[in-house]
Amino acid sequence: MKADRLLSALLLLQANGKLTGREMSQRLEVSMRTVHRDMEALSMAGVPVFALRGARGGWQLDEGWRTQVPALDESELLGLLMAQPRIVGDGRLAGAAERALRKLTAALPAALRERAASIRQRLFVDTTGWRGTSENLVMLPIVQDAVSRDRKLSMTYRRPGENAAAVERVVDPLGLVAKGSAWYLVARTPEGFRTYRVSRIEEALVLESPSERPVNFDLAAHWKTSTDDFRENRPHFPATLRLAPSAAAWVRRWRLTWSEQKSPDEEGWTTFQARFEHEDEALFVVLGLGPRVDVVDPPALRERVLCEAEGITARAASRPHDHDRSASASLPETSPAPPASSAPTARTSDGASAGPPAARLEIRRRGSCSGPKGRRPASK
Repeated sequence: MKADRLLSALLLLQANGKLTGREMSQRLEVSMRTVHRDMEALSMAGVPVFALRGARGGWQLDEGWRTQVPALDESELLGLLMAQPRIVGDGRLAGAAERALRKLTAALPAALRERAASIRQRLFVDTTGWRGTSENLVMLPIVQDAVSRDRKLSMTYRRPGENAAAVERVVDPLGLVAKGSAWYLVARTPEGFRTYRVSRIEEALVLESPSERPVNFDLAAHWKTSTDDFRENRPHFPATLRLAPSAAAWVRRWRLTWSEQKSPDEEGWTTFQARFEHEDEALFVVLGLGPRVDVVDPPALRERVLCEAEGITARAASRPHDHDRSASASLPETSPAPPASSAPTARTSDGASAGPPAARLEIRRRGSCSGPKGRRPASK
């Protein structure tokens, strides 16, 4: 409705001070001509809005003029409470947001105040993952302070990786992005725009030097572009896997981005086109699925899986089980071959089964296995 759009335009100008016609058009999702008509309607209604001419022109309210914020309706109240402070993640920021929410709730009419209390009793946001992991957001308030005050930020940042060393950086903070339970800092550096995960910031200090912000920087547009580039350019290792019904159900349940290439065959198995970051990750997943997966392609991955399976069998055969330790002194120095029933059955791409090789052959073949670029398999 036009009245709603006029109110939205008024609140936008009041919050931002000045906006260009193009910015108003984009935010209100209307044409430039409609924006011009709306500004004329506000002016005729007595709202002191005036046009600024020139390259940096636009629309602006009189600096001393303010209007009362209209009361929230029930849908707006529900949307606000659904984004309750616990989502912030950091205790101090969540506490400040909680206090602000209480003040806002106290100013509501009695009926909406009771409704707000009822909604909050029926809503809880838990940002902790099922594996007990959570983001370390100790540095988030400091980073937020630098972002809000447009000040340079000095930080000690640990790059991803087990043995990665911490590095010192001085950056121009441009904005914070919340993705899931993780927070990211988008910043400008001498090398260009960079994204830093807040949980990897070990130390942070807000400097008094003002940060340099690019003119008309759009955080949302930058984030979309950078994430699209990341998905497109990150390393990937494709593999074609044929999965048993239980394994296929696991893939669908966890919503892995694997595409189903064919409908289930006569055995009920489904072929998927999987995508991993590297071959070692693919090997890890395939070994975890055990006999419920066939590696159709690539052949190199299939060979590594067979090699690892043989290595596991040989290692198990060479180590006595706990219940056999008492009799281990009487065993010969060279362990006998494992029984045929204990050796894994490797399925080839054409569905044939390969029987268990002899123990001596297993050990010799295991010694000749190597991973990509000459690396030894993980079982070594």
